[in-house]
Amino acid sequence: MSTASDSGRESPADVDAITARLREIAARLRDPELPESEAGELAREAADLVGRAGNEIDRALRGMAEEPR
Repeated sequence: MSTASDSGRESPADVDAITARLREIAARLRDPELPESEAGELAREAADLVGRAGNEIDRALRGMAEEPR
């Protein structure tokens, strides 16, 4: 049996987890004591997460457009 994660697709719960992680990253990036190297790593992680969430939103919109009315 294939799951959403197995097929490369995010489930709504995964998107919620991505959103939560992005909030954590944003809070950490606001810390003026954050080392520059960690800020760079967090920024790269955030970019990856935003891409994953954006792909899932696009897939969901295409799926909705394909559904019979």
